[in-house]
Amino acid sequence: MMGKTHLVGGMALGLATSQAVGAGSDPAFFIAVAAGSLLPDICHPSSKMGRKLPGVSHLINLIFGHRTFTHSLLFLILVSGLLYYFAGYAITAGMLIGMASHVLLDACTNSGVALFFPFKVKVRLPVTIQTGGIAENFVFASLVVVAGYLGYNEIAPFIQELRFL
Repeated sequence: MMGKTHLVGGMALGLATSQAVGAGSDPAFFIAVAAGSLLPDICHPSSKMGRKLPGVSHLINLIFGHRTFTHSLLFLILVSGLLYYFAGYAITAGMLIGMASHVLLDACTNSGVALFFPFKVKVRLPVTIQTGGIAENFVFASLVVVAGYLGYNEIAPFIQELRFL
């Protein structure tokens, strides 16, 4: 999937999770969701995250390749553990949700992901799409609608309060 699809997919899942657990609108949480939705592609030097941290990206790509370690449960657990120790719950939860959405969306592609790294088994969902193709554009547009709807529901109470001020 392309970066824009990962970003919108992460936001949709973050908004849905926030509303499901009644977490409210913590900006740190949503910033972490956005970062987490792009982080697994640090292994690809031409990705949005890879271009921000080219040295790290090239090193990870050289050691592990693309869609292996950074697209695995092991990576999600390690990053979440480190973040929880250093950054607390909201940032950890946001990053985990963003990273999980990224891995799930990439599991929908023909290439799949190495979910159980270091084992070399690729995991794909039963229906896959080509990265950057027409089907991805449809997924992107659908996620924009979902994120927009959930985002509006998230801020609607604040808008109502402003009308009565």
